Amino acid sequence: MANNIVSYDVVVVGAGNAALCAAISAKENGANVLILEKAPFHKRGGNSFFTDGAIRFAYKGLDAIREIIPSITDEEAKHINIPTYEESDYYADIMKVTEGKSDSTLASQLVSKSYETIVWMKNNGVGFELNENQLFEKEGTRHFWGGLPVKTYNKGVGLIKQLNQRAEELGIDIWYESQAIRLLTNKNNHISGAVVNKAGEEVTVKSGSVVLACGGFEANREMRAKYIGEEWKSAIVRGTEFNIGDGHTMALAVGAQKYGDWSGCHSIGTDYNAPKVGDFNKPGDIFKKSSFPLGLILNKDGKRFVDEGADFRNYTYAKYGKEVLKQPDHTAFQVFDEQNYPMLRKEYKLDEATVFKANTLEELADYLPVNKSQFLETIYEYNAAVQEGKYDPSVKDHKGTEGITPPKTNWALRLEKAPFYAYPVTCGITFTFGGIHTSENGEVLNANEEAIEGLYAAGEMIGGIFYENYPGGSGLMSGAVFGKLAGVSAAAHSLKKKEDAIY
Repeated sequence: MANNIVSYDVVVVGAGNAALCAAISAKENGANVLILEKAPFHKRGGNSFFTDGAIRFAYKGLDAIREIIPSITDEEAKHINIPTYEESDYYADIMKVTEGKSDSTLASQLVSKSYETIVWMKNNGVGFELNENQLFEKEGTRHFWGGLPVKTYNKGVGLIKQLNQRAEELGIDIWYESQAIRLLTNKNNHISGAVVNKAGEEVTVKSGSVVLACGGFEANREMRAKYIGEEWKSAIVRGTEFNIGDGHTMALAVGAQKYGDWSGCHSIGTDYNAPKVGDFNKPGDIFKKSSFPLGLILNKDGKRFVDEGADFRNYTYAKYGKEVLKQPDHTAFQVFDEQNYPMLRKEYKLDEATVFKANTLEELADYLPVNKSQFLETIYEYNAAVQEGKYDPSVKDHKGTEGITPPKTNWALRLEKAPFYAYPVTCGITFTFGGIHTSENGEVLNANEEAIEGLYAAGEMIGGIFYENYPGGSGLMSGAVFGKLAGVSAAAHSLKKKEDAIY
């Protein structure tokens, strides 16, 4: 293959949310930027393309939300209740779900930069809308819960479209079907570019800085088995098939320090018949099944295995996926009745949803590949254990159970009103938590925790923020915050090198 040579100030590896934010911020700060996207054009956008778009940031009530969604009228605002979600609340949520393991410096940076980054995204053409999956209507007022009232307009599809439009407006070059193979370094181990397989042709791209924002290793079965566990070979890949750990491999090869929860990942209960890898013709996170706090989850043995009502779904859905993976045949069934069916999220009512419906619990059990007697006994025992109290899914209502294991701590309603519904689910992996060590500004650190000059990272590449679990919507926010910061840092570094005529 011919060995062509080109030069840019900053090379960004990846083309999802984190990568595009890095490229845009680098360009804004004066750098000549190239984006490398391994996927073809029609499969661009990484995992971000598949997201539901929910994005978590700190804000001071409805007025702050209206700053980024100015279409909310005064009349509409009178019937919207959005409690303030302070930086301290966000930080506390991260620490709660990670059991205090999250790197405090990185978590603080994510939280403190979240709102200003949202405003920056808006100023760069990203649209936002209210997150209808995070509200319950009561007496004419829409009550938003869980600190997640906003999503990107038209989900991840809209986010990727809008960021790409902005990149095009700014004159940022994007190469598709272009895989970064390895990083180039000089004699001081400073980054000097990357070698790229561009549609079968090897190209050397010289640059003062490289930003790695090309995802985790969730689509690599062998790496999943090695680092997370052999059973993870069976997980469905919810997003792009191109996230196979390229960035991790390249970073480690130049001395980056492994960091974070390499044995952990974000995974959820997803439709049993969902595609084995993300289908770019069916984006928008339509296969997930996240209304489980309203009902019960049973396995093929007919037994419950988690506290469905332990917390809002924002704080449990990302860890319950692996619990489904542990069940016989990696399968479970979410069960609801007519009382909670109207409250289920929209994806439960799509044509793509796999569902069994019956007029009695006995008939429902006949439809399912379960131990029928145990299935029925579990539900009858649960019904008998449900305690009296006010049912209110907009808050932790403490309407729970007594005398059964596992308990259901909140939102416990007896399953007794026909018809009954069962949704078969399996485990879908979203992204891996293990990454590389970076500073709060995205600089990649070596084993001595010194910066590798010219190398930056963002998005799923950064380790140390999420352990075991994460607060819903934090992944997109982390990608944007650290993408923007990495872009600023990479541009400054490259432009200084250019001034000094080092490359």
